[in-house]
Amino acid sequence: MLMRTDPFREIDRLTEQFFGTAARPAVMHLDAYRDGDHFYAAFDLPGVDPDSIDCTVERNVLTVRAERRRPVGDGVELVAAERPMGTFTRRLFLGDTLDTDKLEAGYEHGVLTLRIPVAERAKPRRVTITANGDGRKQINA
Repeated sequence: MLMRTDPFREIDRLTEQFFGTAARPAVMHLDAYRDGDHFYAAFDLPGVDPDSIDCTVERNVLTVRAERRRPVGDGVELVAAERPMGTFTRRLFLGDTLDTDKLEAGYEHGVLTLRIPVAERAKPRRVTITANGDGRKQINA
């Protein structure tokens, strides 16, 4: 369901996960799985305003972008700052077996869940086998 095309990207991803960058904070964890005829991707985005989440699909590349901001105001005094803030971005390279035109997204309890159906052409199908009069089988797909 997911295609990895760059073997060195995994090393970069692990480095960014632990250290982050100024433009790209360190955290946007993901679970991805298939359940029946659907593929799911769940992103941890606690404390993110749902209006700041942007999800796009271009060809087979799914991009999720979200922003977490610190509280601001006259009476706000920052005592500790350990949670990563800023813009988070994550890209997934999806296989041709998914129908991205029917992608559904929901955000609940700090988790963005994407539900993508498996394309009809990728689902297993039964092949009909008929027997000729001479006992040989003819396969119809």
